Amino acid sequence: MEKRVITVSKRRKGLTVASALLGGVLVLSACSGGDDKASGGGDSSQSKVDEAAAEKASEAQIKITPEDGSDNASINNSASVTVSKGTLTSVKMTTSDGSEVGGEISADKKSWKPSAQLERSTTYKLAAEAKDSDGRVAHENASFTTVSPANSFIGNFTPDDGTTVGVGMPVSINFDKAITNKAAVQKGITVSTTSGQEVACHWFNANRMDCRPEEYWKEGSTVTLKLALDGVEGAKGVYGVQQKTVTFKVGRNQVSYVDAKTKQMKITQDGKVVRTIPISAGAPENKTYEGQMVISEKFKETRMNGATVGFTDDDGKGEYDIKDVPHAMRLSTSGTFIHGNYWGAKSIFGNVNTSHGCVGLQDAKGADDPNTPGAWFFKNTMIGDVVVVQNTGDKTVAPDNGLNGWNMDWAQWKAGSAV
Repeated sequence: MEKRVITVSKRRKGLTVASALLGGVLVLSACSGGDDKASGGGDSSQSKVDEAAAEKASEAQIKITPEDGSDNASINNSASVTVSKGTLTSVKMTTSDGSEVGGEISADKKSWKPSAQLERSTTYKLAAEAKDSDGRVAHENASFTTVSPANSFIGNFTPDDGTTVGVGMPVSINFDKAITNKAAVQKGITVSTTSGQEVACHWFNANRMDCRPEEYWKEGSTVTLKLALDGVEGAKGVYGVQQKTVTFKVGRNQVSYVDAKTKQMKITQDGKVVRTIPISAGAPENKTYEGQMVISEKFKETRMNGATVGFTDDDGKGEYDIKDVPHAMRLSTSGTFIHGNYWGAKSIFGNVNTSHGCVGLQDAKGADDPNTPGAWFFKNTMIGDVVVVQNTGDKTVAPDNGLNGWNMDWAQWKAGSAV
């Protein structure tokens, strides 16, 4: 069922995992591993990270309004992009189903706005690129959902209609209002699959319900989500408005196994190893979470700022701030990624765990060399693929930290149903 600073205000130790990861709304970036202790910044690895962050970093500062993850955005005044210390080169705005929204960059290339009013209760994604006076590129991405009427609720769901996803992709629904009558709402939602697998739903909280089978989806199957929520009272005086059927297909069965002890990742398809890639996982002081993690977002390039996940120096700035991390794929809401790494020596991959909690693959600056391990994995991975991380010495990722409900056994999962 993978840029701007994807803002996080607190360190992982104090993080309460946001539930607004549905319909593309996933709010954290940068690496955050298992241990709460931040790197001291004195080792050679940190020096190389700092060097990569400082060298050739674009001065262009892109700002997207509303903030990433906003779920009550205006349909009239939202969706603006501005840049300081640079000029905009491209802005792309799409709805969650991939439909492009028209817009124009201003004559001075300092701002962008959509050319028409936005729709209510719609999730939009913005991707912006700018250059500074030296031609260095900066990237920013954001996703938000527009306002819905006060007396109604909607469920933002993932995956999108008509998509093909990996075998680990759950149906995940995030409601824009707290649901107190969970049984009534759950009865209005059905999830079925052509494989015949039993599907059960689990409420993580009053706003989020995920649905999955006991084992991964069968490859090649088709899953159907039906929302029959029109008129259903989810809370006192708050009624559903959706009457919608969504289908998505399950692709080939690909599960990748990251072993932080051997520092190797084995990519399997239908249970057979198709490639082994050397990796560098979280350093001992910043271990990577263990467990089954589902890739929920993919970015060819994105920005990772340590300050967004609590890795700061004495001056409050991030221990690292790399504007162009290549081939980044999200594994958790709290900021765990598997991504390319061009700033580390090739010798670390397969030999030393050096990261702040992410899983790094050897890659090239600019994400334009198809022969690197990072590029290969990105090309051969889809949203919903599973990455199983082992032997890091850290705790198992929480089931609601990302799309990672597979870390809850079947009995526990079914116990979270309201019907």
